[in-house]
Amino acid sequence: MDLGLVIYALNLASIYALMAIGISILWSSVGMINMAHGATFAVSGYGAWIITGFMKPVIIASFGKTALATFIMASTLVGSALITGAICGALIYVLAFLPIHDKPNYPIRGLIITLAINIASVQSLLYIFGPRSRGLPKIFGFGRWEIWGTKIRFDQAGTIIGAIIILSLTLGWLKYSRRGLEVRAMMQNAEGAAYSGISRKVTALPVLMLTGALAGMSAALLSQTIFVSPTSGSVPLIMGLTIALLGGLGSVPGAVIGAILIGFLEAFIGSIPFLGQRYVMFSTFAFIIAVLIIRPRGIGGLLDDTRE
Repeated sequence: MDLGLVIYALNLASIYALMAIGISILWSSVGMINMAHGATFAVSGYGAWIITGFMKPVIIASFGKTALATFIMASTLVGSALITGAICGALIYVLAFLPIHDKPNYPIRGLIITLAINIASVQSLLYIFGPRSRGLPKIFGFGRWEIWGTKIRFDQAGTIIGAIIILSLTLGWLKYSRRGLEVRAMMQNAEGAAYSGISRKVTALPVLMLTGALAGMSAALLSQTIFVSPTSGSVPLIMGLTIALLGGLGSVPGAVIGAILIGFLEAFIGSIPFLGQRYVMFSTFAFIIAVLIIRPRGIGGLLDDTRE
């Protein structure tokens, strides 16, 4: 496997990890499978498109076409996507969590409500913006580096580095902040956390905002490769959910390992001449099904057994 294929696989794994970890954290701490995660992805992309479209002439008029202007534009794109995603998470908290968090069959109710929010959001985006795709500014430029004879695009390197930074900050927040420790307590033992005075109702808001911001970040990074459209969140939602299941729903390390495995599997299958992109999705889901048949608890279950 050459270096170019490794970089492509890591690029895919970075995007998938941001989506899968958000789904895993939300399920393990709040007990909700957020089917509106894809809508958050798409809405964040459009939020970034609107804000960068408004700010671009202002930035160019103020700083010209300089490196500083490029940095400010990149910060605006990433910041607007993160904030839009966090706002979407807060709206999901109000619409899908608060009304049902203390009702019977809460997980099923939450899945149905978030699925309805996802469908309504996609239809609203189609009504407002139409089916046409939108392009976001290329915050990493169009150049390439050549390392050991392999050309690596700026957007690929930027996506990998950006995802690593965001995931590191997320894990650091979970490990060291007071609210993060409360979330971890909910993830490890929700009943014990409740007896300790940690409220799921209070914890759910920062968790939903955090996972929404992760979806927004993945939209900002993926926009460097594809366009934003009302349905652009469908594939990231499906891949994020299936990778979260592969990793063991609720296991953050498992989600990371699952994202890396799927990223490399997609890159490898896509590079085979007689298979190509036509069989990538089929091969990916066949692999996930095979793993879950052998290990129903996913990779996270395997990690738990190893620790024990």
